[in-house]
Amino acid sequence: MERQITSILKVLTLAERLKFELRHSYTSSGRQESVAEHTWRMSLMAVLIEPLLKQKVDTVRLLKMIIIHDLVEAEARDVSALDVLRNPSIKIQKIEREKQAIENLRVALEDTNGQEIYDLFYEFENKDTYEAKVANALDKLEVQLQHNHADLSTWEEIEYDMCYMMDKHVLFDETLFELKKQIEDAAEQKMRLAGVDTDMVRKRVMG
Repeated sequence: MERQITSILKVLTLAERLKFELRHSYTSSGRQESVAEHTWRMSLMAVLIEPLLKQKVDTVRLLKMIIIHDLVEAEARDVSALDVLRNPSIKIQKIEREKQAIENLRVALEDTNGQEIYDLFYEFENKDTYEAKVANALDKLEVQLQHNHADLSTWEEIEYDMCYMMDKHVLFDETLFELKKQIEDAAEQKMRLAGVDTDMVRKRVMG
C-alpha cells in the first residue's frame, strides 16, 4: 500500500504541470488556457451531453478517457494542431513522445491501474468504440467553443477554415452534430461581425 500511494503521488506531481502547460487557445479574459482547463470542460461537456446521446454510454469509462487523454502532455508537452498542419513531420515526433510518456505512466502505476490508463489512452487514440468517438468529438468541439469565447484577434487565419472542419468528428451522432452546428454557427457569426467573408472561407474549405 505504501509503495502504491507513493507512485500515485509521483504521477499527481507530474500531472500538476498540466495546470500551467499552455495551449494555443485563449480565454475570454485574454490569457492562454491550460491543458487542465481544457480537460475539465471536456469532462463537463460529457456529463451535460450524456443524457442526449443516441446510444447509452459507459459514462465512467468516458470520463476516465477524457481525463487521461492529455495526461501524457505533462511529459510530452502540448503540440498545437496548427503546428502539425504547418509541419506534418511534427506529428510523428508528437506520437513518439506521447508513446513514451504513456508507457512511463503504465510502468509508474504498474501496481495499481497503469494498464487500464494505458488501454484507455489508446482507446481514445484509435476511436474504435462509441465512447472513444464521443470523447474525440468533445475534444474537437471544446477547442472551437473556446475559440468562440476568445477575442478574434487571437485567431490565426487558418482557424477561420477550421471552424468548418468538424463534421467528420460528429456525423455518427445527431446530438453531437447539433452541438457542432450551434458552435459552428456562433463561430461564423463572430467572424462575420468582424468583417470576415465567411462565404469565401466556407467555399475554400468545402472546395
